[in-house]
Amino acid sequence: MAKGRVKRGGRKERLAMRAAKPLVDPCPPGQTGGQYKPLQEGELRQIYETALELLERLGLGEIPDRLKGDLLAAGATECLESRLSFPKELVEEAISQAAKTFTFHGRDETRSIVVGGNRVYFGTGGAAVQTLDMQSGVYRPSTLEDLHDFTRVQDVLQNVSWFTRCCVATDVADNYDLDVNTVYALLKNTTKPVATSFTLPEHVAPIVEMLDIAAGGPGKFAERPFLKAHISPVISPLRYGEDAVGVVYECIKHNIPMSCITAAQAGATAPATLAGFLAQSLAETLASLVMVHAIQPGFPMIFSNWPLVIDLRTGAFSGGGGETAVLNAASAQLTNWLGLPSGVASSMTDAKAIDAQAGVEKGITSLAAALAGGNLIYESSGMTASLLGASFEAFVLDDEMHSLTYRALRGIEVSPETLAFEAIRDAVLGEGHFLGGQNTYQAMERDYFYPSLADRDEPRTWARNGAQDAWNRARQRAADILKDHHPTYLTPKQDEQIRARFKIL
Repeated sequence: MAKGRVKRGGRKERLAMRAAKPLVDPCPPGQTGGQYKPLQEGELRQIYETALELLERLGLGEIPDRLKGDLLAAGATECLESRLSFPKELVEEAISQAAKTFTFHGRDETRSIVVGGNRVYFGTGGAAVQTLDMQSGVYRPSTLEDLHDFTRVQDVLQNVSWFTRCCVATDVADNYDLDVNTVYALLKNTTKPVATSFTLPEHVAPIVEMLDIAAGGPGKFAERPFLKAHISPVISPLRYGEDAVGVVYECIKHNIPMSCITAAQAGATAPATLAGFLAQSLAETLASLVMVHAIQPGFPMIFSNWPLVIDLRTGAFSGGGGETAVLNAASAQLTNWLGLPSGVASSMTDAKAIDAQAGVEKGITSLAAALAGGNLIYESSGMTASLLGASFEAFVLDDEMHSLTYRALRGIEVSPETLAFEAIRDAVLGEGHFLGGQNTYQAMERDYFYPSLADRDEPRTWARNGAQDAWNRARQRAADILKDHHPTYLTPKQDEQIRARFKIL
């Protein structure tokens, strides 16, 4: 046997084994971003200075009384037409004292992630009111059962690093019951870090009781919070929303980390020019940070500056365009430039089917956000139809797509070993190829990702195996998960306590 050759089993068996469970994961979550910089240093500074000018000269309106008192005490001043002005010094104090990194816990600590810095994690978001039915292939209203099923599916997907409810249970009419049953679905079906929304401030405290039951007793959740809240306290353009501000106060009281989300739409609630949009959106997200700073300096907050785009011909939301890609990348760059934990949105395809349009739009927008260094990339798994829909097939396809993105972020390691001088020498002076060499086998395990859904067969083999497309393969994979994965993350006693206290549907 030639030097460096290693006897192995059949090629087909090896590839199947590596696809199912690689010996070394070549592309785990948490890769380093920041390579793509759509804005130059001077442009970052201009956008930031314009945002500061907006906050100082125009300020924020419609401020609830409680928040107004706290903002004035923190250094805001009254200005025109009952608005509050935020001086530059106040804004920069809020930035300097903000939490730069924090642990987003899972109930299973091995699934926790550290948010901030330059690490990239894909997760979910959204409030889809329709589900792409796996049997019929068309959309229908989303249900509570769908939410439980989506939570089960993502629980086994490695690249969904945290799970926010991706759909609204439209069959639950009461807002309180909806909030309660949404959180119950998360607790029952996953131990990853999770997130939810609260319709009203008064819903927070009772739901914390449910979280305490799952955490092991009264006060336990606050010691190690494994759920964060998605809140939009600033309404574009430049005003606060009373109910959302109330939720912020309750979350801080109960030690629930927050993603404060600004979701302006270019040409509708923000300027159509991309630079003007970024300036206003940055100002609004800074207003959320100043609010949190005025209530409790340094409280964990994801700076979730989500630029959204509408089709200016029709007014319809457009989640998959090149403008969305560059705006969210620029938003991540701006936030990271300020040293804050960044949250952006991507993979919000406008396609209804799992087709070429979906693949193009998801791939371009999610790769741009990751390359720019978005710490938490929301909406990036399972979303379709301009965020109106969620798809089981999209969940599993997006999970594989994220592996490709993480592999791109990982880049190329250059060392004496990887430069492979000896391997080249042995091939040149020996058999004239690298097949079967030790260096090749080591790289095969360490450096290459082997997809389980993407098809790499030659055409005749593909035809012989049923000529399936990606949608069909993904449907089968999702169906297998739903058939086989039935987690029991709440003990019988915990489930009994929750059901005794809450109306679980």
